[in-house]
Amino acid sequence: MSVQTTPAAAPAARRIAAQASFEARAILRNGEQLLVTIVLPVLVLVGLVRTSFIDLDTQGYTRIDFVTPGVLALAIMSTAFTSQAIATAFDRRNGVLRLLATTPLGRTGLLAGKVLGVLAVEVVQVIVIAAVALGLGWRPELSALPAAIGAGLLGTAAFTALALLLAGTLRAEGVLAVANLVLVLLTVGGGVLLPAAQLAGPLAHVAVLLPSGALGEAMRGALLHGSVPAFSVVILLGWTAALGAGAARLFRWH
Repeated sequence: MSVQTTPAAAPAARRIAAQASFEARAILRNGEQLLVTIVLPVLVLVGLVRTSFIDLDTQGYTRIDFVTPGVLALAIMSTAFTSQAIATAFDRRNGVLRLLATTPLGRTGLLAGKVLGVLAVEVVQVIVIAAVALGLGWRPELSALPAAIGAGLLGTAAFTALALLLAGTLRAEGVLAVANLVLVLLTVGGGVLLPAAQLAGPLAHVAVLLPSGALGEAMRGALLHGSVPAFSVVILLGWTAALGAGAARLFRWH
């Protein structure tokens, strides 16, 4: 009499890597997500550098050097927040999250896979945006790259936490509307593309306290000055802690 055995689950690292690969491919193969994560930042970069419809105070830097850090910050927001919020919300509505949470991957592995998937897409974004920026004359200092990577990771943590908070508490259709609206509002008046000090009226005081403004300042500080402002680090860490705690408490898996 033959005895049937249950196949052993793959090692945790392999399961998480497989989920991360799936998450990244799902974003990059989706036309709408590709538009938000790749095409939009590139169009913003080229538009701000090649046209003069927005009068920029570049603070003595070339236009391309001044604009590129903010566009990289926008790219991080588009993937870590908008794309992740929408994808997670619809996975939750369709029962995918509840199903995967019961597999050997588990909830922790699923979340880890999502975070790694976001980072993988961000790598693609940086390569594309940097290639376009280099073609437009951008010449960053290599010594500034570690600080820029650190700033990007801080921003990714804050906006991924916000994405999970929205995706785990609102209906999928609501997340779709809110995530896109928030991205537009933060892009226009959140201190991402322009320093908070250059925004009009009360926005100059509000944007500096937002995760978008902190990320924009962090990327500009890293790539223009070689260091991330301590205030931006504190703001991003504070938002990450607050949003992460909210997501952990309020996230619903179905």
